[in-house]
Amino acid sequence: MIYLDNAATSSPKPQCVLDAVLRAMTEINANPGRGGHARSLAAGREVLACREALSALLNARDPTEILMQFNCTDALNLAIKGCLRRGDHVISTYLEHNSVLRVLMGLEKRGQISVTLLRPREEGMIDPEEIRRAITPRTRLLVLTHASNVTGAIQPVAAAGEIAREAGLLYLIDGAQALGCLPVDVEKLGCHMYAFPGHKGLLGPQGTGGLYLKSGVVLRPLREGGTGSSSESMVQPEELPERYESGTLNYHGVAGLNAGVRYVAGRLSQILSHERELTTALYQGLSALPQVTVYSPAAEAGRAGIVSFNAGDLSSSQAADALDRAGFAVRGGLHCAPGTHAVLGTLRRGAVRASVGHATTFEEIDAFLAAVQALTS
Repeated sequence: MIYLDNAATSSPKPQCVLDAVLRAMTEINANPGRGGHARSLAAGREVLACREALSALLNARDPTEILMQFNCTDALNLAIKGCLRRGDHVISTYLEHNSVLRVLMGLEKRGQISVTLLRPREEGMIDPEEIRRAITPRTRLLVLTHASNVTGAIQPVAAAGEIAREAGLLYLIDGAQALGCLPVDVEKLGCHMYAFPGHKGLLGPQGTGGLYLKSGVVLRPLREGGTGSSSESMVQPEELPERYESGTLNYHGVAGLNAGVRYVAGRLSQILSHERELTTALYQGLSALPQVTVYSPAAEAGRAGIVSFNAGDLSSSQAADALDRAGFAVRGGLHCAPGTHAVLGTLRRGAVRASVGHATTFEEIDAFLAAVQALTS
């Protein structure tokens, strides 16, 4: 099978990731921070090494600003629920994943906050000036996806950060489709929080992810309990990162994530260049087919490694199923982003999403384009 579903989870994982997980499960296989014996200490050092690697990749000031979470959704829940208070106003967009929208809409439905969702302009980008105009005296938080998980449209996250700074807002970026695929510098972006999964662009295992939390920003923990530190206290510790990491970490996953982050960090510019060239070939090839509608931005620099489309009169699910039978892994449907599809006019039909990865080849793109053409012939 030719795999073009990297926006859901990356495949294949580099051999170094597989080796790291196996080593963690066989040679070490201990609980980090839960003992003073050699294997527990070795596990703890692996977690710290991953935290340091992520800190360097994000250009965070301190590794303790990296909070290990179980996925990007976990990180987004901590960031949003942990910072908001009753009566707060939040600015976000129709482009967000349900990991943001359902959290915000749930809080609004319960009468705890109010939310303003901004619509994108042409090419699927948010106008930063719309953010400025939406700010009210009660606005506390701005939440913005770095890149749409449906169209790949890269958002003006740095310009949004400048507006948030001027207005004194907390600023959260959902980096699910960006980190590991695009350069990310949290200092230049001006964000207070940056949520990310471990299993997509970072090439790590599922069940891993994290949240960059700028020093000085304090959240209410979602989970409280054992941290392996301050065990004499019945109250959640204040120290970072323990305050936000209660319970046993997915150590085996973190070990694989550490290997994935270091693999990506050593070749990020090559990955970016390769995926952009692949996506351009995919975009141009699909756009040239007369019965195919493409929804992703035309500008190469304006999109991540995602191209979404529909073929002929087929629903996105019918097209994805037919491509699966032809040997291609893509995703049809709504991609957990109903607001984006409402904007695109594809809420009923959905869209077929093809997403490239570090190991995708141009020959695979050519074969895929031929298969799509055959669907509409």
